[in-house]
Amino acid sequence: MPLHVPGSLDGLLVLLRGCFSQPTFQTFRALVVGFLCRVGDHTVTGMLIGARLGGVWHHSRGHDFFARARWSPDDIGLRLLDFIVAVFLTPGAPIVLAVDDTLFGRSGRRVADCFYHHDGSQPAGEGKRTRWGNNWVVAGIVIELPFRPGRPVCLPVLFRLWRPRRPDHPDRPSKPQLARELIVLVAARFRGRLVHAVADAAYGSGALRGLPANTSVTVRMRANAVIHGPQPPRTGKRGRPRLVGDRLGSLAELAAAGAFEEVDTAAGRSAVKAIVGQWYAAFGPQTVQIVLARRVDRTDGFDIALVSSDLQATPAQLLERYRQRWTIETAFQDAKSTAGVGQARNRTSAAVARTVPFGFLCQSLAQLWYALHGRSEADVAARRARAPWHRDKMTASTHDVLVALRHQIIRAQFPAQARRPPSHHQITPAPARPAVTVG
Repeated sequence: MPLHVPGSLDGLLVLLRGCFSQPTFQTFRALVVGFLCRVGDHTVTGMLIGARLGGVWHHSRGHDFFARARWSPDDIGLRLLDFIVAVFLTPGAPIVLAVDDTLFGRSGRRVADCFYHHDGSQPAGEGKRTRWGNNWVVAGIVIELPFRPGRPVCLPVLFRLWRPRRPDHPDRPSKPQLARELIVLVAARFRGRLVHAVADAAYGSGALRGLPANTSVTVRMRANAVIHGPQPPRTGKRGRPRLVGDRLGSLAELAAAGAFEEVDTAAGRSAVKAIVGQWYAAFGPQTVQIVLARRVDRTDGFDIALVSSDLQATPAQLLERYRQRWTIETAFQDAKSTAGVGQARNRTSAAVARTVPFGFLCQSLAQLWYALHGRSEADVAARRARAPWHRDKMTASTHDVLVALRHQIIRAQFPAQARRPPSHHQITPAPARPAVTVG
């Protein structure tokens, strides 16, 4: 049975053809279709079943694609990022990159690069926050797609597998160092654009010092951070120049020292206070902007503290930029609960390092396909007609995106398998019947 891919999806896959050899690209097309159509476990054999190739292709063809074929998730992610920036971003607009890590649980002691990790997605107090699995640092571009106006989404494009440091491998990079690799990769790809990276407090470390000139990073600050003033000018005297300015105080001291200013943000009205100085523990002698924010009805302390290497942005812009970081958490939830990312059961090092990125990239491809060819208004109306109690549903969800794409793939498969109607050249006239006389 040949593989049938709808032309609307195949138009996106052709953009990635240069990342593979021709035979490997055909396998890639089949596995993408199988991954997106699969309803059960998204294992490698499940992908072949989803592509209606179970029993047609040997399962080793799918396993070899992840374990032995020559292709790189970085090449696919960067080409997909080129397409996103060219089609969905206005010329010259900055690229907002959300960075975070997530854990995919595995079973079995022979799975490559598996360790016990802290699983922050599990509820506290249940004793299940330590889990055996693979931990991934993910970078995704934050954009607004046409079918979700006013609601930014994160499309994961670049990935790094994190391994804890061990006595036999003391030089393994940390999560902030892996995040730096991804940010620098994007900055080098788009040298003519600004790249604004956002991350949570776990990434506020020295690994983010000295990023490229077209890059800024905004992270949440630790509560025990101490702020100093900008680096003083050189005096011309002999000796090492002073790197740290005068001590300004802790975050609590800075919040109590001066007045806050009320600003409007996308999430509502907030009271903010901006300080230009140094957070030497994380950014070294680099001058950064610190933003303290709290509710307008609060008169002491602060709710959140942000630090950014972007000195040109206003406090309201930095708050909105950090608010968009939550989109990567939503992408992680959709990947695990809806898209089926991380359900493959392969064990070799190369296969483990490429199966999860493949699933994330399929999720991003589905979102892009729906942005180009989906019918959001009709799908939302149909959903609300079937479930009228969902009165607050206004945009298509990830589940709606996958259902629409599966329907399109099925439409491409069944007409291709149906028998073609005979043409008039194939129809032979029926022999004339002899006349029957009645008498």
